[in-house]
Amino acid sequence: MPIESDHRASDSPYVARVWRGSTSGVDRMTSIATSTWELVFWEQQGVMHAAISGPETTASIAETAGDSESFGITFAHGTSMPHLPIGALVDGGRGSPHVTERTFVLRDEQWQIPDFDDAELLVEKLVRAGVLVRDPLVDEVVWGGAARVGSRAVQRRVAAATGLTQGAIRQIERAREAAVLLRAGLAALDVVHKLGYYDQPHLARSLQRFIGRTATQLRQPDPAADPLSLLYKPENPAAS
Repeated sequence: MPIESDHRASDSPYVARVWRGSTSGVDRMTSIATSTWELVFWEQQGVMHAAISGPETTASIAETAGDSESFGITFAHGTSMPHLPIGALVDGGRGSPHVTERTFVLRDEQWQIPDFDDAELLVEKLVRAGVLVRDPLVDEVVWGGAARVGSRAVQRRVAAATGLTQGAIRQIERAREAAVLLRAGLAALDVVHKLGYYDQPHLARSLQRFIGRTATQLRQPDPAADPLSLLYKPENPAAS
């Protein structure tokens, strides 16, 4: 397979998911929209890299170069880095200024690169050092929870922690869930009803914008098409 991937949930409130993947013989892929940010490590041609990858508001084409092994920590909504405002990372990212086979630099400090099974140990160290902070209200209200503060305060806190609005987060996550359901064989009309889209054209526009595929292309994948980036069912899907 040109792309192989694996992922797992996390018991850390700071982490949404931990994933790993490999590519072989892939020149480019479709990177689907995501409402979360990640800390990503990858090895390519014997060289280790590390970067922070911000939320992506639309599907896009990502160029790849040869075989690579990658591993990432996807952070939960509400987790952020005070020294690096998330708004500056939306549809972009920032590489570590110095990476070795075993270490990387973040906030001018050197950290050990974790692996798939012990990613939470790095997260705990970053939290203790104040590199990572968490606003628990944000993750709650993103999925429809009631807030004890005014709506404007909620909007400011969501934007500060995620770089996105509540509406944008829910649209992206709903499109991702729709793509998962369609790939599992559910009919487009059933997806419309299940996830609260107005109609099939509404679903079609959402898929094109956030996934870069039509419903038919998801239900009947073309082996010759560019592969999709990591796609998994959201932990807390919310219709909007």
